[in-house]
Amino acid sequence: MLFKNIQMIDPAFRVLEDMTVAVRGDTIAYIGSWKGLPEGEDWGEIYDGRGKLLIPGLYNIHAHTPMTLLRGYGENLSLHDWLNQKIFPFEARLTAEDIYYGYLLGVAEMVRFGTVSSTDMYFQGDSLARAILDSGFKSNMSISVTCFDDRDYKELPIYKETLALLDKYHLAGGGRVKIDLSLHGEYTSTPKVAAGLAQHCKSLGLNMHVHLSETQSEHEGSKMRHGKTPPRYFADQGIFDSPTTAAHCVWVDEDDLDILADKGVTIATNPISNLKLASGICPIPRAKAKGINIGLGTDSVASNNSLNLFEELKLYALLHKTTANDPTLITPEEAFACATINGALSQRRENCGSIALGHKADLVVLDTTVPNMQPCHHQLFNLVYSADGGDVRLTMVDGQILYRDGKWPTLDMDNILKHVNASCRRIVKELDK
Repeated sequence: MLFKNIQMIDPAFRVLEDMTVAVRGDTIAYIGSWKGLPEGEDWGEIYDGRGKLLIPGLYNIHAHTPMTLLRGYGENLSLHDWLNQKIFPFEARLTAEDIYYGYLLGVAEMVRFGTVSSTDMYFQGDSLARAILDSGFKSNMSISVTCFDDRDYKELPIYKETLALLDKYHLAGGGRVKIDLSLHGEYTSTPKVAAGLAQHCKSLGLNMHVHLSETQSEHEGSKMRHGKTPPRYFADQGIFDSPTTAAHCVWVDEDDLDILADKGVTIATNPISNLKLASGICPIPRAKAKGINIGLGTDSVASNNSLNLFEELKLYALLHKTTANDPTLITPEEAFACATINGALSQRRENCGSIALGHKADLVVLDTTVPNMQPCHHQLFNLVYSADGGDVRLTMVDGQILYRDGKWPTLDMDNILKHVNASCRRIVKELDK
């Protein structure tokens, strides 16, 4: 496919005009002028980019995608009540098929809004991996470890499940599927299990995904249980000895941030979810000052209630200006990096996250003729502060179009919606008994 006469955002976040970008297979094979395009090669469809902006795909680096089935199910509750009264009872009734179709619905929503990859934490790993492969999406997926008794990590069923997932799915789909390891949290596991998981992750050279200091009670409870904050506890158990994405990080203190910086941990900040559940606000200004890699996540649809990363992008760009009383704090370039290249780096996808020669063709086209994108004094500023996921006209992952002008070529949306709504009706009926 070849994009012609299109604006694009380059790796330095400059807006380039009248560009030609060619895709060969799953790779960006040419970037330049129309006149400089090599002759004699059939690039396939020529996409007229007039009035359009080509951007790298977005990265949602903290998600529980199958929880699309719980959209709007538990509202106006504290985190504790929300989890125990609504979320956990509903999730206990999810089947493998429920999770498969819930994930596909989440993929449909994400690619509709320009997201090309997620860092996902859930259960029923076979269902997750099949949904990723069938849809054409990308994901670093993990099955989160929880344990409340005295077993060793290798005694848990999830140990064997993880080995099976690694053998069957790691780097499947041309590398679109990556298997990470995951500890749900400090408060849902034991030191013995955390240390065992950490050693296993390091020995395999995989990524780690954790919840960290999402709430004040979690943070203070860790100090009571272990005499340590969650970051110090995780570091001492070896969790951070592998490349780690830590979700939330709302209640971290200065020493905690030093640990995260020293260990190269990525913060996956989830501003909408944290605000909705009144968990607090991640101290991004202090994290940014320490050079910590920061990416954006939506968390689950149950606590967001959408997977529209453009909403997270704008809120991230604005929220921390207020908390720091500094309107210059986060530039549009820095905000957009959090939604793109920073997320790709957290997933260790070094050839992704920007429009560059030889990178994977993970591309998104936005309509710039819509009212909210006009007039245009600076397209990057419009992209961060004015654009909406609804402005997306095309989303491509590894050179394959997953969304275009209201259609999902790889997904049977009628079938997905039929299964999802039937699952919800069944589960709610069971819960109401």
